[in-house]
Amino acid sequence: MLRCLQLAQQGTGYVAPNPMVGAVLVNGERIIGEGFHQQYGHAHAEVNCINSVKKEDEGLIPKSTLYVSLEPCAHYGKTPPCADLIIKNKIPKVVIGCRDPFAEVNGKGIEKLLAAGVEVVQDVLEKECIGINKRFFTFYTKHRPYIILKWAESANGTIGSYRERVLISNEFSNRIVHKWRSEEASILVGTNTAMIDDPSLNVRLWKGPNPVRLVVDMDLSLPQHLHVFDQQQKTIVFNSIKHEEQNNLLYYQVTHDVNLVHQIVYALYQLKLQSVLVEGGAKLLQSFIDENMWDEARIIRNGELIIDNGISAPHLSEAKLIAEEKIFSDRVSYFSNLKSF
Repeated sequence: MLRCLQLAQQGTGYVAPNPMVGAVLVNGERIIGEGFHQQYGHAHAEVNCINSVKKEDEGLIPKSTLYVSLEPCAHYGKTPPCADLIIKNKIPKVVIGCRDPFAEVNGKGIEKLLAAGVEVVQDVLEKECIGINKRFFTFYTKHRPYIILKWAESANGTIGSYRERVLISNEFSNRIVHKWRSEEASILVGTNTAMIDDPSLNVRLWKGPNPVRLVVDMDLSLPQHLHVFDQQQKTIVFNSIKHEEQNNLLYYQVTHDVNLVHQIVYALYQLKLQSVLVEGGAKLLQSFIDENMWDEARIIRNGELIIDNGISAPHLSEAKLIAEEKIFSDRVSYFSNLKSF
């Protein structure tokens, strides 16, 4: 099952909104096949695993045990049901990491296997198997996206300048940030950040897919020459004026009368975006914190930089420090929400 988890994580950033899944086929003490879900809409882990078996080992498939990190699907989606494939190949035993919370599956794959006489073992490394798909599980059990807050701050606790863009994190930390971007479905910034920093919000320093860009521009006051409007990737503009789509640009109308954070979270759920990386600015980040609308926070602190008269960094509450790492001048701290909603 640990090998299943290793394989599954190779699909990071490429399989959403599907979950990451790994599968291993074992005969005796020997692995005869393994695979993972590589890309959304393509073959699932079980299919790739069975197809990887060498011709000389194909006769061993009906005498082997299949390990899979998530319950095999039992419905027709982009691909046929994996439970049917297992039954067709007469695999006698399946060991499953955790059940699939998606309503079309959730126990149905297990039921189909049991009805066909397949021995099923459940909940092996269940916590770890749920953990690698925390975005998927949050989306289908809590009906909202998985929310990660991220910011960089100076040694004196400021997040930037009121007038111009300030580079706080070093070039090595920036590469990590681009890795984070490649792992999430969307990335969000507020009006001031879009105006002052003019970020591209793409993945330039890491290999991986670009997230959907989200920007708050309530009064549509941002100039069109900004990078977020270049239509190089899908971009959603939350505003109070219009709701329309123009090529790669979607204007999503919200209202001043309802809490903006709640409206954004609801919109992302409706748009089937399973995760969001909130990159700033300070006001928007603090709004998510004040509403307890976050799961993780990742804070980069440059211990060598002082910014005078800068914007104060957000204040994190109800947070548990889960890890830290030092990247030259930067210290990266990872927090989880003790009272995740």
